[in-house]
Amino acid sequence: MPRLRTVHRCHECGSAQPRWSGRCGACGAWNSLIEEVEATPAAASSRPAGLRSESAGPAVPITSVEGHDDRPLPTGLDELDRVLAGGLVPGSATLLGGEPGIGKSTLVLQALANLTAAGHRCLLVAAEESKAQVRMRAERLGAVGDSLWLVAATSLADVTAAVTELEPSVCVVDSIQALYDPALESAPGSVAQVRACAHELVGLAKGRGTSMVMIGHVTKEGALAGPRVLEHLVDTVLSFEGDRHHALRLLRAVKHRFGPVGELGLFEMTGAGLAPVADPSGMLLADRRFGVPGCVVLPAMEGSRPLLVELQSLATSTSLQMPRRSAQGLDGGRLSLMIAVLQRRAGLALGTYDVYASVVGGVRVTEPAADLALVLSLASVVRDQVVHPDLVVFGEVGLGGEVRQVVHTPRRLAEAFRLGFRRAIVAGSSADGPEGMSVYRVASVGQAIETMGRLRPGLRALPGPGGPT
Repeated sequence: MPRLRTVHRCHECGSAQPRWSGRCGACGAWNSLIEEVEATPAAASSRPAGLRSESAGPAVPITSVEGHDDRPLPTGLDELDRVLAGGLVPGSATLLGGEPGIGKSTLVLQALANLTAAGHRCLLVAAEESKAQVRMRAERLGAVGDSLWLVAATSLADVTAAVTELEPSVCVVDSIQALYDPALESAPGSVAQVRACAHELVGLAKGRGTSMVMIGHVTKEGALAGPRVLEHLVDTVLSFEGDRHHALRLLRAVKHRFGPVGELGLFEMTGAGLAPVADPSGMLLADRRFGVPGCVVLPAMEGSRPLLVELQSLATSTSLQMPRRSAQGLDGGRLSLMIAVLQRRAGLALGTYDVYASVVGGVRVTEPAADLALVLSLASVVRDQVVHPDLVVFGEVGLGGEVRQVVHTPRRLAEAFRLGFRRAIVAGSSADGPEGMSVYRVASVGQAIETMGRLRPGLRALPGPGGPT
């Protein structure tokens, strides 16, 4: 019988500590140690130093290694395939994380329906729901097919047996936190269980050429629950985001070994499931209101896709010694930085105002290109000046008040022109826009504010979706 011991394991880095403390000594995370019961490790191997293990082969030149020509399996969901750079690679392991109720199970079930329709055998491991519950959702989504197999199991041995017996092309585990290995004494969802189950599933996928998709829970901070090593084990980490009060859902690749990261997939939650959004910029600007100070349109880049979003600001007088600074969809530190630049470099006093900034539609923008749009939005609301309705703004702002160019300027301007915008304020060294668009180049924050003031909204409505209604 193996001897048992109690350890305190960090759910961030997975290191074990002999006793509990408020901070992990390995990674420095606070309140991350969880008590677990595990078997004592076996005695160290007596293999002499310098001898290679049986599983390891000799070192060979990289030119002599044969590459795999496994093409990705398209899921039939264009937005998902865009993020995955074509689809699910055979033998890969993918981790899909998101808040409860955001639509993770719906997304994978729709993908499995398309894969089975294309002739691929798929397996869905329901570790949190019964078979009847999954069948009801599948009927609502139109995902019922003979090639889609279902097993309700929480034991890792049962899942391994099902994959070995069926040999599916794609296997989805919903969710990894609900599985447990009977050989471990820890409870399901613990650090040791999640790490051991994920390690076994990744090895199973690579050994049999099955595309393994594991759904994971997230913490209240939005990070994936479980040990940090879980993200290192898999090949792809997908983040499914969105606001429950909005129909828009965003899919991002945080890590992807088979393609670029940074691509964005957009879905709309409907009664029949998730529908890909063909024109996300038009959707985000559909309810735009004109004639309100503080509203500026920003052509943001999400991967290789330009996305037009509306950035709004509001400033109100306050008697507090420490005025409020609130940012939604933006970095709060960047908001405070732009306020300081406006006060120091443009002479706009914001120290007696509560300042609120938001990106409409539930989209989060983190790139520096939003700096100039945020600055002009704040200047517009403080000066009570309406921004021209067919104007787009983007550029990075430095601490000296200078405006710097950003990448993909032609692509941003082309997308804005397609939606009817005919004016743009950009950095002085930026490239030209499409024919028919007036591009105003500025070198400083003060010059940008002056240019915005000269572009007064006219009385005549401008053509295209970018004009007032």
